[in-house]
Amino acid sequence: MKKHILSTLLCLFCITAFAQTDQQPETDPVITNRISQWQDLKFGFMMHWGIYAQWGVVESWSICNEPWINRDGADYYQYKTDYQNLNKTFNPKNFHPEKWAEAAKNAGMKYVVFTTKHHDGFCLFNTKETSYSTVDASCPFSKNPQADITGAVVDAFRAKGLWTGLYFSKPDWHCDDYWAHEWATPDRNVNYDPTTMPDRFEKYKQFTHRQIRELTHNYGDIDILWLDGGWVRPEWSVNDETRPWLGCQGYIQDIDMPAVADIARENNPDLIIVDRSVGGKYENYQTPEQQVPDSLLPYPWETCMSMGDSWSYVANDNYKSTNKLIHLLCDIVAKGGNFLLNVGPDADGNLPDTALLRMKEIGDWMQVNGEAIYGTRPIYPYTYGKFRFTQKGDKVYAIFLLDEQESPVPDTYWFEMPTKLKTGKINVLGSKKKASLSKEADGRYRIDYPNSFEMPHAVVFEMRVK
Repeated sequence: MKKHILSTLLCLFCITAFAQTDQQPETDPVITNRISQWQDLKFGFMMHWGIYAQWGVVESWSICNEPWINRDGADYYQYKTDYQNLNKTFNPKNFHPEKWAEAAKNAGMKYVVFTTKHHDGFCLFNTKETSYSTVDASCPFSKNPQADITGAVVDAFRAKGLWTGLYFSKPDWHCDDYWAHEWATPDRNVNYDPTTMPDRFEKYKQFTHRQIRELTHNYGDIDILWLDGGWVRPEWSVNDETRPWLGCQGYIQDIDMPAVADIARENNPDLIIVDRSVGGKYENYQTPEQQVPDSLLPYPWETCMSMGDSWSYVANDNYKSTNKLIHLLCDIVAKGGNFLLNVGPDADGNLPDTALLRMKEIGDWMQVNGEAIYGTRPIYPYTYGKFRFTQKGDKVYAIFLLDEQESPVPDTYWFEMPTKLKTGKINVLGSKKKASLSKEADGRYRIDYPNSFEMPHAVVFEMRVK
């Protein structure tokens, strides 16, 4: 009897310890070292692209039957049917991923995250699990030599030296084992109870696992698996913030992330996995969306943000200025994060002209000032007024954010920093003339640089630790 009790307790301890392991951050040095390398990259490129580009509407969400979604009065069921048939007309004549990769490289971007499948379930990769894809005969683009869009994108960006990341939606609104045809689809969630129909949900899990196997086994050494759809999550991760995502029924939708990670890392042992918003072992870094934290965060993170108002292509979108985008990059990096900037290609596969111009102008600035961005780490106080600070070894970079059309740069600057800096002559990135760093009686540092220097968006002073 005692032996049985002891065995039971040991079993419970092992189960509990395993669960706690899944809930804790990743500690494998292979993965943590790779995350550190990713943190050196600082600037990435994201692309939301799919059948929705043909209508110039929000990606996937317009077929989700939730009250906040606007379809301009269209009948929901007819709208959903018409939308889901867009696979039959998707035929981007100007799909040239090498042009995307060239633009990203010239912008100073170091990695890409590409949407292989969004929530609508349409696959931009070579999959055997569904006919709802660019490689199936139902899609006119299947006749194109680059019908496996994901493969072409990965090859193009890898050729330019960028890390490759694949976005994948855990929920699939086209799969009959997620949105079952027998019942209505009242919200974003699975529309049957997985606890009363476990065999059906198991079919969905296996479908998901097989697609992740395709993505992580068929395209070489992938660097990042970026998983979206945070309402598909294990029960331990549900809290007051995330519970409303589960809808009126509150169904738990656990797709077994330990199994997903094992599959994904069979060929990519150092693969970074981003199970967005879930936390624990399989969210290797966090992804605040469309926002920048107020200060340093105590874990690896990346702001993902659209260049315009929309993630996907919308005609006449409202794009952020180059000045704003560079300031965002500097602010994010000073606080220890990476900046993943999204642009949505149009239905033909073109990046919008305005977006290309912004990327070129960012690249022009990065060509001169990139050493204050790449491979740096934050240094207290991170920000001071219009200053953003980064460090690399014994170098400290003071990045002063300039207003739109502010030219030439100011002659004099002040800031506070507890780190002791060497005073005297200091470098100004992009200039042959040096500035002067001194320490005032009140403890502030002062930079003097009366040289009528022209540098748009932000000027960078290179200082050294004393």
